[in-house]
Amino acid sequence: MSYQGDWQEQAACRDEDPELFFPVSQMGPGARQVAQAKAVCARCPVRAECLQYALDAGLDHGIFGGTTDTERRKLFRRTRAEAA
Repeated sequence: MSYQGDWQEQAACRDEDPELFFPVSQMGPGARQVAQAKAVCARCPVRAECLQYALDAGLDHGIFGGTTDTERRKLFRRTRAEAA
């Protein structure tokens, strides 16, 4: 399955520094970075597509679709449990 698509061209993060979306931690200065990245995601018209991409691809680092890696792991576990 190809994840390249028109949705990426519409992403709010397209013109942002990619480093913003890969904080070293979620504590201290990293927490501010996470908040800044999530603010970009909050105004993104393709947030849902980005989140689905991250879930499908198993991306375990960075902010995608307005979620941290920890939040995506929880979402993935919850979704898998509901399907069972």
